[in-house]
Amino acid sequence: MNLAKMKCLPCKGGVPPLSPEEIAPLAVQVPGWQIGNGHHLHRVVTTRDFAESLALANRIGAVAEKAGHHPDLLVAWGRVVIDIFTHKIDGLTQSDFILAAKIDELLGRKRRSTSKRG
Repeated sequence: MNLAKMKCLPCKGGVPPLSPEEIAPLAVQVPGWQIGNGHHLHRVVTTRDFAESLALANRIGAVAEKAGHHPDLLVAWGRVVIDIFTHKIDGLTQSDFILAAKIDELLGRKRRSTSKRG
């Protein structure tokens, strides 16, 4: 299954977050992302400067808005920190992995990323 081609589904709440067994096969498809305590997806993308960080955050925002699923973004000089989880259930759903894959598609393979927290 190509996560980047799938649609994010709205979460109505009341459903459990994904289990570690459910997360594992999805995580393999978004290798640039770190899984934080089974709760959220985390990625830091490095940029050349603040202007590039801001432009990247805006492009990520456009992808998120189109998907109807929104990450937490921290914009800083030289990096954009991205955290994704489903707020209504305070954990991970398949839609979080779909959005991560869509962001990966936007980034392509040209960007360096780390798992450091900024």
